[in-house]
Amino acid sequence: MDVNERDQHTCIVTLDSALDALGDERFVSLTTFRKSGEGVSTPVWIARDGDALVVTTPEGTGKVKRLRNSARVELRPCDRMGKVKEDVASVAARAEIVTVAGVTERLNVIFLGKYKLEYRIIMLIERLAKKGRRDRVMLRITSA
Repeated sequence: MDVNERDQHTCIVTLDSALDALGDERFVSLTTFRKSGEGVSTPVWIARDGDALVVTTPEGTGKVKRLRNSARVELRPCDRMGKVKEDVASVAARAEIVTVAGVTERLNVIFLGKYKLEYRIIMLIERLAKKGRRDRVMLRITSA
């Protein structure tokens, strides 16, 4: 059962404390993995949705492509530019791509609540650059 089917049913997943703490960060470095096993890190916004963390991203990004091959991810707190402090350990997790319209709209509201005007501005700029298209997905992140 994929996340789109499962979100229509009751699903209980418990986050471990290290992963749960990342939900309070403004930015995290999300590492996804190529088929070769090489990690590719990207700074992203993150929010908490019950017993999972969520990330929003345009549908056509490399991270979405890599997640279609492997659900394995690693996360670390970072700054807006993706800089991670040297002493911060990675947290291993799994990510699933969420595309169901009603679910992504609900998760979008969570990002609006956390990032407020900043989120609205970035989404507006993105929409203008893409001539109104809103091809975004959410990534649901749970313990590995």
